[in-house]
Amino acid sequence: MKYCSKIRYESYSTILILKHRLKANEQRPAIEVVTNYGNLPQVECFPGQLNQVFMNILANAIDALHESNIGRSFEGIKANPNRITITTSIADKLVKIAIADNGKGMSEEIKQKIFGHLFTTKSVGNRYRFGVGVARQIIVEKHGKAIAVNSQLGEGTEFVI
Repeated sequence: MKYCSKIRYESYSTILILKHRLKANEQRPAIEVVTNYGNLPQVECFPGQLNQVFMNILANAIDALHESNIGRSFEGIKANPNRITITTSIADKLVKIAIADNGKGMSEEIKQKIFGHLFTTKSVGNRYRFGVGVARQIIVEKHGKAIAVNSQLGEGTEFVI
């Protein structure tokens, strides 16, 4: 484990990697990314694995936003833009990282299964189909920390690390 003082950098570099998926296209305006970075201390972590967690959660957020756009017009999406919000803070002397989207959210049934081994709602061949289970494994088993999901249908989803 290394001291990781650049959680902000890790999430920013992940956003750069996924930038092509955030850009506007013929079907929708660009996905807005809002960052609310707090002043964080150095923490012990595995930076590469933490980057993988960010990649998996952000890719899932982008997929959720794409799904929530089905049946919506370009103008309708523009009026209520797709948004991903990344917030870092200190809570109870622990670093807290929240990644939220304003997509369609998930049902209670899906929330109960989301961290299950090999659980996915994605099709075979999707590059990120096991992302949330892997994210949980990295955070809980490798780092000894916690990850939770908050979601409401029609409101969006938030992962809190």
